[in-house]
Amino acid sequence: MAFPFIIGKTIINFFFLFSILIFFLFSLSNGDEAANTTNEVTNIGAIIDVSSRIGKEEKIAMEIAAENFNNNHSKTHKLFIYFQDPGQDPLQVVSAADELIKEKKVQVILGMNKWEEAALVAAVGNKANVPVISFAAPAITPPMMQQRWPFLIQMANNDSAHIECIAEYWMLSLLSEALQKFDSEIEYCFLLPPVSSLSNAGGFVLDKLLELQKNTQSRVFIVLQSSMPMVSHLFREAKKVGLVGRESAWIIPESVTGVLDSVNNSVISSMEGALGIKTYYSNSTSSYKDFYTLFTKNFQTKYPEEHNPEPGIYALRAYDSIMTISQAIERTISDTSSPKMLLENILSSNFSGLAGQIRFEAGKLPQTPILRIINVVGKGYEQLDFWTPESGFSESLVMNKSTEKIVGRLPGPVIWPGSIRSPKGWAMPTEQKKLKIGVPGKTSFQKFVKVDYGQTPYTYDGWCIDVFKAVLGNLSYYLPYEFIPHENGYQELVDHVYDKLHFKNTSLRHL
Repeated sequence: MAFPFIIGKTIINFFFLFSILIFFLFSLSNGDEAANTTNEVTNIGAIIDVSSRIGKEEKIAMEIAAENFNNNHSKTHKLFIYFQDPGQDPLQVVSAADELIKEKKVQVILGMNKWEEAALVAAVGNKANVPVISFAAPAITPPMMQQRWPFLIQMANNDSAHIECIAEYWMLSLLSEALQKFDSEIEYCFLLPPVSSLSNAGGFVLDKLLELQKNTQSRVFIVLQSSMPMVSHLFREAKKVGLVGRESAWIIPESVTGVLDSVNNSVISSMEGALGIKTYYSNSTSSYKDFYTLFTKNFQTKYPEEHNPEPGIYALRAYDSIMTISQAIERTISDTSSPKMLLENILSSNFSGLAGQIRFEAGKLPQTPILRIINVVGKGYEQLDFWTPESGFSESLVMNKSTEKIVGRLPGPVIWPGSIRSPKGWAMPTEQKKLKIGVPGKTSFQKFVKVDYGQTPYTYDGWCIDVFKAVLGNLSYYLPYEFIPHENGYQELVDHVYDKLHFKNTSLRHL
């Protein structure tokens, strides 16, 4: 069998061509590696509860914003997001932040829908010089806040505007202090822990409500902060014991109104008549419409069990937070790994986000949000008035620095629990101290009021007593009372009542 035989010049040419081919392939490989190294990556840590509706919305919104930046805005820089669950114990959030910084090497952390979590993560961020963007804000700003947490940025307004809005609606204020202006006070207050921390959440809520019903007369209930699962238990049990009725009024916060579109009809029906507060945002801009299309598609694919795929205010804020980071990176030309430079560029943000204007002063959003009052009716809710601190309540509102006009018309009277009639907002407790009525024991006008000490218990007679009993008979509720005779004259009796009221008001002012 003959074999091909290569000699002399042919062999030299073969090795020459082979060497060129190897060199070419090696050059291509190095070129690809060099191209890859030009892509800088900023690692972002997100601490959110992805098992909750709010957390699901935030996750999808962040992913859309990061993908938008990676694909369309930068050829040399990429964003990568690591998600961590904060857990039910606030201290777990510290471990989550530590892991993100030490193991995932994140350069910024965002999330935390509870202020206590945000404060803990801010402390971790300070030690590691890592900016922390919080989705929560304190109800009242702590003193020296920026000096205490210099790396903290609040991507949320505090609750003062919401509380002021509630106060204006009910002639209240923020919330104990200015109540005094209207001779009002908080009669009863209790905390609602996370549902997951209770073995029987319904039973816990029921016990609290029965205690409230026995010992207080107020029937205006304000839920300042709670999760949707806990509020579902709250209204279900309150309805059972008659606290969602004709004489009661309920006001719910944005943590509830923001996810009303996603809850089932049985939960909404138990809340019928409640008033709520939502942050207004424009849904007519092209950027919102583009986001809406992507969000609904991705949310439906990722979470098919959720029957409503529409984004709420929490999704918009989460999207804006990633856009804030991406724009800060684009402005950080020289060194994107410098924490202080990244922090400074985040704080210098000034753009129109989906949730509103993004601009920071002293580490927080200075703009007071425009709020919308909603009324839970039937299987959904009606949107009523707008509210701002400057103009109060109004059916229409003109935006500053814009030609856009927000128009809202009252669809009809407010539907309160069980009726369109405004509730009294109070009722007699089932176990309350009796109303004590001072009666002058020795008077020269016994036709008006007279105390007969000859019987035990004492008897009370006269025209004033008859009028009081006649009025009592026309009340639609039971009013326990007790007559107490006073022996030292009418003037001293009046002075005694005045001194007691004056002492009470003075004590309230010093709380």
